[in-house]
Amino acid sequence: MNKQMDQVDVAIIGAGHNGLVAACYLAKAGLAVTIFEAADQVGGAAISTEVFPGVPARLSKYSYLVSLLPEQIRGDLGMELTTVKRSISSFTPDPQQPDRGLVIPADHESELRQRITEFTGNETDATAWIDFYARTARIAKKVFPTLTQPLISRDQMRTLIDSEEDWEDFFERPLGEVIEKSISNDVLRGIILTDALIGTFADAHGDDKRANICFLYHVIGNGTGDWDVPVGGMGQVTGQLDAIARGLGVQISLSTPVSWISPSEGSVTVGTPTGEVTATRVLVNAAPAVLAQLLGEPEREIPLPDGGAQIKVNMLLKRLPRIRGGSPLEAFNGTFHINESYEQLQRAFAIAVAGELPDPLPAEIYCHSLTDPSILSSELQEQGVHTLTLFALHTPHELFFRNESPYTREDAKKAVLKTLNSVLDESIEDCLYQDSSGRICMEVNTTLDIEHSLNIPTGNIFHTPLDWPWAMESDQVGKWGVETTHGRVFLCGSGAARGGGVSGIPGHNAAQAILTGEVGYGGQGAQM
Repeated sequence: MNKQMDQVDVAIIGAGHNGLVAACYLAKAGLAVTIFEAADQVGGAAISTEVFPGVPARLSKYSYLVSLLPEQIRGDLGMELTTVKRSISSFTPDPQQPDRGLVIPADHESELRQRITEFTGNETDATAWIDFYARTARIAKKVFPTLTQPLISRDQMRTLIDSEEDWEDFFERPLGEVIEKSISNDVLRGIILTDALIGTFADAHGDDKRANICFLYHVIGNGTGDWDVPVGGMGQVTGQLDAIARGLGVQISLSTPVSWISPSEGSVTVGTPTGEVTATRVLVNAAPAVLAQLLGEPEREIPLPDGGAQIKVNMLLKRLPRIRGGSPLEAFNGTFHINESYEQLQRAFAIAVAGELPDPLPAEIYCHSLTDPSILSSELQEQGVHTLTLFALHTPHELFFRNESPYTREDAKKAVLKTLNSVLDESIEDCLYQDSSGRICMEVNTTLDIEHSLNIPTGNIFHTPLDWPWAMESDQVGKWGVETTHGRVFLCGSGAARGGGVSGIPGHNAAQAILTGEVGYGGQGAQM
């Protein structure tokens, strides 16, 4: 690009998966689309990379499982993404009796009932668990299809749910109340609550319903709530979208950060180090706070509950470690919950609110390579090497940035090692793989690291706190939830309504806002 003023139909800022999804839909409609990406590769937070230089293992560096990416988007764009279901949903050690744990199988209701009954000592808990998730399954089938449609009102969603009991329990009352009402066992309660806390700093009894909202998004994916393994790692998702976009003629400028945007009555000008571009529309695949910076608008301080709240750790193991309460092959095949009973989670929340790093640190781990070894070289596979992903909860950005004595990455690492070792039958340090220089293969990412590496203020993986999947204001009904105060500028990232996670939904909806908003735009807008 020269220093002259170039023109395109749509400019997209950010080549993460949502920006790529939007580009594909718009290009299919015949529009000229250019994406500007500051990094030297596409993918944003949905990438696979050789995290440990010289070690041929391509890990999903930030995001790692797929649930919310609609089959509709895959079909519309011709994605040939292979995902695999895990045979084990979760494993949870009993904090009261470390030598035993609870396995939740992914399917097979009879085995599920047997496992829970054996663990709790009564069949009542098993029946309650099955009934609870039957309710969330009903909600999922109703809510998920609305995510790729124009926003409906709260009352319309309530009518759609068509169950006053379900509406009251999951949408009106704090999630902790329905969990406590439905389930008596502390471990079972904790397993449920973890889905309400991924990347979200929330009290189970909070009147703000942050836990309810996060929980909703974690149980509605594709109408089933299944979280599947992307074969080849998360980079396969964005790699395919990249290829599809380029095949449709999308221009992708890597290593090209956008420094400002300036909307006018008939167009938007985008400034980059190599020149300026005018576009009829601009889509911003970045956090709303970043959009404000690009527009030169005042920034607001992000309060504690709105910030990021997780530690993400990537590891390579020379072998799976022994555990106290079960089989490693079962335990690591699904989501392995560590110090995440209901009481432990609530206690950890209170500790974090007081400005301290929780001890024990609630966390969950998962081994991608047990389900999909293709992310490892054949040599590593022959050696018995495995990956390990850890996601810690209740670790808000305040702990690492704003409090009087900020915690460091080393503090986070120590807390992670301590919580891991509390449920193992040997030290995790003895199992960590070492590269050719003798360095252990363990990468720790705090919210501060995510903020710096991905340009997401406070390291919030959802860009902003998740919100209910309906219109927050009456004038939003019928819109797509991607609009901004500038008529030609749209959000297409996780900070849009119904954003968050690897879903492509904001990208789809931003494209539809353009294509359905102007009949005949670009020659084919009305046909999409």
